Parts: sequence; C-alpha cells; structure tokens
Amino acid sequence: MARPDLLTVGEAFEDLIFIGLPMLPRPGEEVKTSRFVATVGGGAVISAVAASRLGLSCRVVTGVGDTGLMRLEREGVSVANLRHAGEPHAISAALSTATNRSFVTFNGINDVLESRLPAALEHEDARHVHFAFYPHSCALWEAHVLALKQRRITTSWDFGWNESLLNDRRFPHLLRSLDYVFLNEQEAVLYARRHDLDAALAVWRDAPTNIIVKLGAKGSCWLGQRTDLHAPTHKARVVDTTGAGDAFNGGFLAGLLRGFGHSACLRLGNFVGTLSTRKAGGLDGLPALSDVPPAFADLVQAAAPAPVPPSRRPTRRTSTRRS
Repeated sequence: MARPDLLTVGEAFEDLIFIGLPMLPRPGEEVKTSRFVATVGGGAVISAVAASRLGLSCRVVTGVGDTGLMRLEREGVSVANLRHAGEPHAISAALSTATNRSFVTFNGINDVLESRLPAALEHEDARHVHFAFYPHSCALWEAHVLALKQRRITTSWDFGWNESLLNDRRFPHLLRSLDYVFLNEQEAVLYARRHDLDAALAVWRDAPTNIIVKLGAKGSCWLGQRTDLHAPTHKARVVDTTGAGDAFNGGFLAGLLRGFGHSACLRLGNFVGTLSTRKAGGLDGLPALSDVPPAFADLVQAAAPAPVPPSRRPTRRTSTRRS
C-alpha cells in the first residue's frame, strides 16, 4: 500500500439522526418525525472523508462496524479496523429540533479502542497524522507524537471538550509536542484557563505551536508566536452542524498537505466546514472537488504533494483581521 497523505486516528460511530422534531421528548413521551438519516460519524472518519474528497489519499485507524466500513471504502478511505470479530460497534442517536439537540451513545468498541491504538500505529505510515479522541494519558501520547516526529511525520490533534485534560500535568507538554492543535471557541477558552474568548486568544498567540481556532460563523484563526491571522467565512443555509468542526479540519489539512499558504488553508477549512452543514450528518454535505471554488480546485488538482516541515511558520507576523 502506498504511503497515504493523511492518517486519522480516533473513534467511529454509526449515527442515527432524527431531524426536524417539534420538541425534545420529555420522560415518558414519544415524538415522531418524517426526517431521518443513518450515516457514519466520528472526528477521525469525517476529517478523512473530507480530505479524501479533495484529492488526498487517506487512511483511518479506528474501530468500525460493517456498514461504516463499506461507506469508507466507497469514499476511497482505507481502514485499519481494530474492532475484533463479534465486538459491537459504537452507535450514537441524535434528536434534533430547529434549535437544540440531544444525544444518546452506546460506546461499543470505543471503550477499548485507545488501548489498541499504540500497537496499531507502529505499523502505520503517512505524511501527516491527525488524532481525534480524548487521550487518557497525555504522557503516553506525548511519547508517541515525539516518535512520529523522529520519523519526520507531522501531527495534529482535535481534543474536543474534555475538562479532565486540565488535571493532567502533561497536557501542556502534549500540546507543545504537536505541530497543529484544533480548537473551537469554547475549547479555546477552556484549555487556556480563561473566562472569555479574547483573553484565551491572547494566550494562544504566544503558543509555541500552531493553534487553529474555529469560530463558527466568524470564520477561523491561526495563532502562534509568529502567526496571528484571521479568515472570515461565508453564510450558508444550515440544516445540521454535526461534524462541521471535523469537516473544517479535513479541509484545512487538505490545503496544508497540498502546500497552500496560511490564509488559503483557513479559507479552505472554512469552506468545507460550512458546506458540511447543508445536509444532515457529518458526511453527506462534504464538498467534492467539483463543489470547490475554481481557485482552490485548480490548486488541489495541479499541486503536487508538498512536504510539511514541523512547526511550519510564516517569516513575519501577520496582523489579525477581524470579520
């Protein structure tokens, strides 16, 4: 098997999404809808499919059921499936009204997935590895990230919202070992240990690694000791925001691995994340090359894969441009 551009690592779910509910059910109630989607989700899956649709060769290390495995194969994403025969796959049910959502999740294979990842990663190779799960031991994963760096493989991580990471004294060291860290607005505040976004962004501007903050309708920004760049996004008719942040990650990494500049990476991430919300679930709204604006499509089709140096930085500090 040829070396993939992007290897994603993390949990997978078979998502059952009930859309357009008039309200969330109270105890003992049943609420009905005529709109329902069954799909595959999880950050590692969505980011890999998003990047694959933009022309990258992608592989995901996860534990997935047969339905999810077939969907990933149709998307052109190869899979290292760590689910053993007879083990249940994870299922997540989402109840969605026009303004709110509730979830119920059966963990299945994901209860033991993390313990199987280190051995699996010893046999994997890629230009870039993106992690999308909660690490129970930051010290353990710091060592794995540094080992990948020794192999000249760049890394990124989307930790999601996990307050317990603040109690792991090695979490700051894990952050510093990574080349790129993806955060949304709430996570940026949480992990900076601040009370508002402006104060958190001030912390991340001095980070020794590349911090990518997803700002929803306000776009995204790239922060670090030599970087302070904001890219606005365009409005879209939103059907479902499930997986939009993971879609952004896939678009950003597709740009990065094709040698795009800083602003173009942010703008491509914004574009992919925004278009992902036009359909329910994390996969069905993801754009293909034919959906991408001509400037990006030409670059993706024409550019040869470019090596990404660790801790890639611009040569000068760029002023933040607020939307």
